[in-house]
Amino acid sequence: MTASVVPVQTTRVAQVTGAGTANRTDERFGIVATDLGILWDAGDGRVLVLFGDTYGEGWCGNGAGPGTADWRRNVLAYSTDTDLASGLSLDGVVERPGGGACQVIPSGGGREVTVIPNGAIAVDGNHYVHYMSVREWGAPGRWRTNYAGIAVSRDGGHTWDKPRSARWSNRWTGTNRFQIGAFARDGEHVYLFGTTNGRYDDAYLARVLPSGLLDTGAYEYWDGSAWSRSERAAAPVFTGPVGEMSVGYNVHFGCWLMMHLDERRRGIVLRTAPELTGPWTDGDVVVSGDEFPAIYGGFLHPWSLDGPDLYYLVSQWGPYNVFLTHTRLGHNSTSASVNG
Repeated sequence: MTASVVPVQTTRVAQVTGAGTANRTDERFGIVATDLGILWDAGDGRVLVLFGDTYGEGWCGNGAGPGTADWRRNVLAYSTDTDLASGLSLDGVVERPGGGACQVIPSGGGREVTVIPNGAIAVDGNHYVHYMSVREWGAPGRWRTNYAGIAVSRDGGHTWDKPRSARWSNRWTGTNRFQIGAFARDGEHVYLFGTTNGRYDDAYLARVLPSGLLDTGAYEYWDGSAWSRSERAAAPVFTGPVGEMSVGYNVHFGCWLMMHLDERRRGIVLRTAPELTGPWTDGDVVVSGDEFPAIYGGFLHPWSLDGPDLYYLVSQWGPYNVFLTHTRLGHNSTSASVNG
């Protein structure tokens, strides 16, 4: 018998972005509609919050677009809010001249529709974002990417570089396993969970020393029993379908937590594991798409990982905005079910 960590109760706390919210992001930052909301500890008393495709005045009112509505592929906000019970307050954003949130990670144009952030981490004073260069949106949950890469900021998130040495190409085969990614830090390594370009594949795992974060040739991949320098050797750490991922260590329960979208279960799933390599539980649906249609994301707030009250950001397509959500965790002394 083992004591597994299970969700006890989930509540939607507050809408974080959009018109009519406490943050008034439409008035303050020109953010009428946006998605994702990737959170990480900046190491300076702030939590950084990176949003995806963002729209301002002229937004269509349902989902993404149009591109003429002050479209920015990504924008970066920050927060010092420690009382999440009533919502997540945004203190400010990286601004453009004249005010409003600017696009922070450049988009190259050409056959690149947009640049979508997937995960982020601060290491030794620098900030790293795993992103994907989207070539073409397809059917829901399936798209094409040119490559995935890691962008770096050395000035607190104001400016970002996208070195070519930190890219996993996907143009021809479409099978690279690290097109969507989520970072974690454990011991001397930085770990990167990955999956292919969509929401229907398995989860894979890589690791690298901080000095090699911007060199894909320095990464090692978990092959199911050991670490290999070959990305092709990567074996699933658990089976999918896996969408956007977020990972963190909960010191209260002494285990790793992962949130991700599960298209077949129609919701955001919470899994746990004693080690990053697993074994990972099958997990539980914590936010149901039956209750909140077209949800995705599920990005953990790093300051809520020291107790049983877990806070995270969830996106919903129709409102095309981001919501702070709370799940109370507890122990369930049963035989833990594992997958992968």
